[in-house]
Amino acid sequence: MKEPNRRAIPLFESVREAGTVTGPATQELVREPAALDARSINAVRVLAVDAVETAHSGHPGAPMGLAPVASLLWTRFLRHDPKDPAWPDRDRFVLSAGHASALLYALLHLTGYDVTLQDLRGFRQWSSRTPGHPERGHTPGVETTIGNAVGMAIGERIVAEQFNRDGVDIVDHRTFCVCSDGDLMEGLSHEAASLAGHLGLGRLVLVYDDNRISIDGPTSLAFSEDVGARFAAYGWHVTQVPDGEDVAALDEALRDAVAETERPSLVAVRTHIASGAPTKQDTAGAHGAPLGPDEVRAWKERIGWSQEPFDVPAAAAAVFASCVPHGAQAHAEWRARFDSWAGANPDLAREWRRRMSGALPSGWEQAVPDIAATTMATRKASGAVLAAIAPRLPELVGGSADLTESTSTAIPESPYDLGRPGRFLHFGVREHAMGAVMNGLALHGGLRPFGGTFLVFSDYMRPSIRLAALMGLPVVFVFTHDSIGLGEDGPTHQPVEHLAALRAIPGLVVIRPADAAETTAAWRVALERTDGPTALVLSRQDLAPVNAAAGAPHAHRGAYVVAGEGTDDRAGVPDVLLIATGSEVRVALDAAEGLEGEGTRVRVVSMPSWELFEAQPVEYRDGVLPPSVAARVVVEAAASIGWERFAGRDGRLVTLDRFGASAPGPVAQAELGFTPEAVARAAREAVAAARGGSASA
Repeated sequence: MKEPNRRAIPLFESVREAGTVTGPATQELVREPAALDARSINAVRVLAVDAVETAHSGHPGAPMGLAPVASLLWTRFLRHDPKDPAWPDRDRFVLSAGHASALLYALLHLTGYDVTLQDLRGFRQWSSRTPGHPERGHTPGVETTIGNAVGMAIGERIVAEQFNRDGVDIVDHRTFCVCSDGDLMEGLSHEAASLAGHLGLGRLVLVYDDNRISIDGPTSLAFSEDVGARFAAYGWHVTQVPDGEDVAALDEALRDAVAETERPSLVAVRTHIASGAPTKQDTAGAHGAPLGPDEVRAWKERIGWSQEPFDVPAAAAAVFASCVPHGAQAHAEWRARFDSWAGANPDLAREWRRRMSGALPSGWEQAVPDIAATTMATRKASGAVLAAIAPRLPELVGGSADLTESTSTAIPESPYDLGRPGRFLHFGVREHAMGAVMNGLALHGGLRPFGGTFLVFSDYMRPSIRLAALMGLPVVFVFTHDSIGLGEDGPTHQPVEHLAALRAIPGLVVIRPADAAETTAAWRVALERTDGPTALVLSRQDLAPVNAAAGAPHAHRGAYVVAGEGTDDRAGVPDVLLIATGSEVRVALDAAEGLEGEGTRVRVVSMPSWELFEAQPVEYRDGVLPPSVAARVVVEAAASIGWERFAGRDGRLVTLDRFGASAPGPVAQAELGFTPEAVARAAREAVAAARGGSASA
């Protein structure tokens, strides 16, 4: 279904109607509209090229080729308020082709965002607001740096379903995304586009910069598919624009895309990298390096540009400056509509304000089930928590990568389908797209996304996990089947290095709970975080409570004493510390029992999260792991890397620096050395090393 097309207008006409240009510039508007269109587009190109030249680094070619369609989109189609980049009902603009950042910065500056000429002059420099690739939260007006557009479009549909009432649409925006040949070669685009087509995301418009040049040379070296046919097969509406300089054709294609309501739209635009450059147009040399002063000088002469670097003619600047009054007007109209809606729906309005602030509802914790004394797999404990809290947290949205039952990540009675967008998503076997969509949902606002898969498949999601951390998004990654304990599926499915890889990501909190009590604490931590993502690492096999009384109040601190010295009134300092995570805490407890029988004083510490523990005051950390105790044993069925910081010089590591094996879980654990006997032996060695002697047999 299509909405009626509106009349196409030249770029300058909206400026004239807004009355933002006076004097000689007005005469230019009236006399030469087509020439002004070209001059305004060239203003974007020149600012981008000047920024790259000044930095002696960057990607000038894509901004030059994309300038016509981007200028048209920003001045005529994108509904945004430059003076309030966080307006909830703004259209989203995603520059998936992040190497074209100079294009975005030029547009942000020209359209009135808080991006100054000085910022453009500081392109790619230390502490500048114009980094080489855009960073959400670092520069006003930048939405995101990756392909999260599908998640944003899904988010718009879900939030609209939850809040629009009685024909009043307070959620009524679109998501526009610009992508490159490189984006469409990568696997993520296939996964995300397939999902978008399946879901019929009619408010998603993807502009494809078909310049046919990559870093190595022409894309024909490695890329010869029919992109339009591929997207049509996904269920997209596809429009081809043969000439990226044809403003009228671009306008018609974008109007058709906006009018389409039942399918996402691809607008494939045949552009020329470094458009107009005398010797570097359509060459790989224009992709990732400055054009050079001679080429820039010759190009500016060709387009009749005599201004100094970073100088934009008043009439051309006014074309883009019109976005300020137009955006303010659109925002004011929305505000009036919102106020009327809020008056008619006061409870819903309060819920809107809470959701958009990121705050959790008062008393939500009361819904958390009391399962601390229950023996169960931590994945099942997680599912029990999720099912219980979902009715109290309508912002929770998520699903799994075709592993719903295995990961226990369903939201009961809330499927997302074409007729009624609910809160549970079937992502299919698309981990990479799932991660990107989760980030897009968080970026949209008003939603708290989660997604589940096996821990070993976190490799497929690593780029999205990393960028969630970089952007500080409160996303919950649910990873189950966390170790060799999963058993018969074997080493292809048994994670080994994955915990170390996740812990290496700055800003990501990784939690591997040892029982149901720690799992409920982990969900509390994940939902109360607002400044970054959390990874929950959960078991397939059942785990008995390690110490329900100890775990309930302390697991959120990252590590705590489960048993032994420090849990009662006995005097003295332990001889050895056993530090474990997840299912291995039980192994440590059993080892401690044997060691105590030998007269060794043992403290068992559960450490579900390095990051949470290291954020505690030093007094707490030293209380859990006394610096005076040199004899320490770490027990974790995963790679040893990183554990040295807790084991110390005399410590021992009962860890796994090889791949697993296909066998029942208990057999695999025993054969690979995760037994009380092996831990006790390591503890004796650690005590002997700390005392300067040798361990007894």
